[in-house]
Amino acid sequence: MVNNPKALWDNCLSLIKDNVTEQQFRTWFAPIVFESYNEDSRTLLVQVPSMYVYEYLEQYYVGLLSKALTRCFGQNVQLTYRVVTDKQHGIAQVVEGDDPVNIEPQQPTVRGNKTPDVLDAVSDLNPQLDVHKTFQNFIEGASNKLPRTVGISIAEHPGKSTFNPFFVYGPSGCGKTHLVNAIGVRCKEMYPHKRVLYVSARLFQVQFTDAVRQNKVNEFIQFYQTIDVLIVDDIQEWATAVKTLDTFFHIFDHLFRLGKQIILASDRPPVDLQGVKDRLLTRFSCGLIAELEHPNVQLCIDILKAKCRRDGLKIPEDVIQFIAETANGSVRDLEGVVNSLMAYSIVYNSNIDMRLAERIIQRAVKVDNKPLTVDDILEKVCGHYKVPQQQIFSRSRKRDYVLVRQISMYLTQKYTKMPAGRIGQLIGGRDHSTVIHSCSAIEQRLKVDKAFLSELSSIENSFKLKK
Repeated sequence: MVNNPKALWDNCLSLIKDNVTEQQFRTWFAPIVFESYNEDSRTLLVQVPSMYVYEYLEQYYVGLLSKALTRCFGQNVQLTYRVVTDKQHGIAQVVEGDDPVNIEPQQPTVRGNKTPDVLDAVSDLNPQLDVHKTFQNFIEGASNKLPRTVGISIAEHPGKSTFNPFFVYGPSGCGKTHLVNAIGVRCKEMYPHKRVLYVSARLFQVQFTDAVRQNKVNEFIQFYQTIDVLIVDDIQEWATAVKTLDTFFHIFDHLFRLGKQIILASDRPPVDLQGVKDRLLTRFSCGLIAELEHPNVQLCIDILKAKCRRDGLKIPEDVIQFIAETANGSVRDLEGVVNSLMAYSIVYNSNIDMRLAERIIQRAVKVDNKPLTVDDILEKVCGHYKVPQQQIFSRSRKRDYVLVRQISMYLTQKYTKMPAGRIGQLIGGRDHSTVIHSCSAIEQRLKVDKAFLSELSSIENSFKLKK
């Protein structure tokens, strides 16, 4: 009879903690809350903070959980999760794990004077990986299909394919760091005893400089020569670091001869790495060179929708479309805009709409030919006629206000291509028929009033856009 199932669960966590990194345990296992254990049905119920955590545990740690539960609770234990879907209102749903835990007990083997745990210990090397950057949230599209497919193959068969070294390059914000992290995370999940290490080129250089200062260069090289999967990010930063490159050459050569996997990321292909000697360039190029391009609009939309599903966000379709079209094809910009939208929405208790998205894009995204927004147009038109914007949003029928309102609607339709209904909502909460009437009135006046045509042309020229 199980006297204290909570204590048994704590024992499970202790076993698990010995077999994952501190960061992995803190991210995936520490948030799990024990709820109950039914001895008759042999069902263990635990609470997890989100559906994402549940899916990640079931995909990557089900084997580890099974072994730990079998060790502590016995065989044929059904693990069930209570997933919190709405923290604010305390709403949750109960889901079962894929299969009941039914692992045959293993016989411990004696090594020296110690009898090891049923679960093998993992190397104490911290892989320095970001466990949130996985293949599950690296959305596939035309711009990344080859690198992503190759990355999965490498993660599942490190050092055993022709893709060694794997050199991935592309502009900032296209997902290079995410991809190489995902390779490391998947590899570590499949081969927990392999020594996987992610390091930025800058950190590597700092470590090397410290080693030189402390006269420990040999120890530095020997450490890196023990790595099974070495991931180095932003290697273009070594362009003028001759001694760092020479040292890395020896590390690279040693790992490559032993069949260890090497993954390199850069913002340019090997041929454009100025200052790197040919002996290294030829080695960088002897495996596979893959380019990551900026995601197209459709992939940006897919990425945004996936992030909304994962984080429980509600963003209107037209706002998602607008962000995807204006965020420079940068995944980093996409995430920054969405995070800013959520922050503004929460702090000011406002809905996420097109106007808020336009303001965020203006502040968060650097665009060479940034599209005009409703706010841009209102600012210019109201400034030209010296009319306060609040009067444009009011219900006043004063002739001057009506004219400025109509011009604003006309120019918004001309330069933003928004539907009439959306324009009306953003300019005083009018309906689409009011917008259509306003645009028609301005068009008719432009045909007969040359002075008005000249005046409107002056406003448009202030946009620095062609008619």
